[in-house]
Amino acid sequence: MARPYVVIVGRTNVGKSTLFNRMVGSSAAIVENVPDVTRDRNYMEAVWEDKAFIAVDTGGFYTEPSGDISKQMKEQAAFAIEEADVIIHLLDGKEGLTPADIELSKTLRASGKKILWVVNKIDTPKREERLYDFYALGTNELLPVSAATGYEFGELMDRIASLLPQLSKEESAYPRIAVVGRPNVGKSTLINALLGKKRMIVSPLPGTTRDAVDSVCSYYKNKYLIIDTAGIRKKGKLGFSIERFSAVRAIRSIERCDIALIVLDASAGITEQDQNIAGIVERYAKGAIFLLNKWDIVHEPETAYKKIIAELQRKMWFLNHAPAISVSGMEKKRITKIFPVIDEIIAERKKRIPTPEINRFIKDVTSGIPLSLYKGRQVKIPYMTQIGTEPPAFVIFSNYPAGIKESYVRYIEKCLRERFSFRGTPVRIYKKVKKQVKS
Repeated sequence: MARPYVVIVGRTNVGKSTLFNRMVGSSAAIVENVPDVTRDRNYMEAVWEDKAFIAVDTGGFYTEPSGDISKQMKEQAAFAIEEADVIIHLLDGKEGLTPADIELSKTLRASGKKILWVVNKIDTPKREERLYDFYALGTNELLPVSAATGYEFGELMDRIASLLPQLSKEESAYPRIAVVGRPNVGKSTLINALLGKKRMIVSPLPGTTRDAVDSVCSYYKNKYLIIDTAGIRKKGKLGFSIERFSAVRAIRSIERCDIALIVLDASAGITEQDQNIAGIVERYAKGAIFLLNKWDIVHEPETAYKKIIAELQRKMWFLNHAPAISVSGMEKKRITKIFPVIDEIIAERKKRIPTPEINRFIKDVTSGIPLSLYKGRQVKIPYMTQIGTEPPAFVIFSNYPAGIKESYVRYIEKCLRERFSFRGTPVRIYKKVKKQVKS
């Protein structure tokens, strides 16, 4: 069930990042739990009036000033036109209308997408007279706002919410498998191999796949829905690549899937972009398999395998539960090894442990390594229970939940996996107070 995208575009210094920060604010749902890996804060979940969406700050993708502002704006427009459900064209109320604003508005209007023309830096009713200058854009609706102070912000968000599509739950009888990865790691070639036919347009140039495509493949009478992540837009009419937005584009497919096949170029090692995409998979609590693709061109495979597994454990430590399979989409080698692992992870994600068994487990854990004191009082975990599946989720009840350090929660998870496996799937553990526990 993919959330709609609200994309903010506009010239430099019009306040895109300020508006983005206010939009996601306390409603931001993506919590940073993968330190030093997923650092980008250009896209976050937000909620307004029970409508969830993903806000995208295009300005945040340009961390250094660039002399080619025109190129930046064209890249923003290209991304917004292709990906956004609602586009916010943010304008500068202090500076007034500029030729660049007019050029960008023409490009956006030609897309046929839902567009809101929002004039920023208007913080009082008196300053709404600044709107008049912007009617030259040819729109009948201009929305004043002050991203800095919040003036008219609620009205803007109400208008955005009114344009968002209603989310419909996707029910599929088949496991949903997303194929994700950075450009040119061989995703489309791999999908062709999985499907056993030439389903995708394959090119050695990064960014050939334009749209996400779903296909059904079969393996020993079992069927799987393969979700191909929309690739990076190849150079087209606008003439510019928007590779910087690739992690954002992976979100739709990851949201919809049960298991993500994270494709890595085994011949090139693990990059920061690989880490970013894997971080998104973890944050959305999806099952995961690392596919070490292009294994046919790897020299000294045994040595290379040991090296890349060590690199995976170091750089992808937050997905250490995910298995890794060396494959070659081009040569169709070891492709069939993927499906039994998918089946195993699907079963692990649905696994439910009886409460008595879980309570015996937590008793063994706490007796092995006792909890430390909290404000001079002994911390206890009298019982634990499973509260959900897909992913498996547990609650530990304690007299002092605040006294249970995150390192101890990680230790519980480690022990949980040693006893019950949960291979390939994240596990969520929550803490809750048990009020009538004698300390």
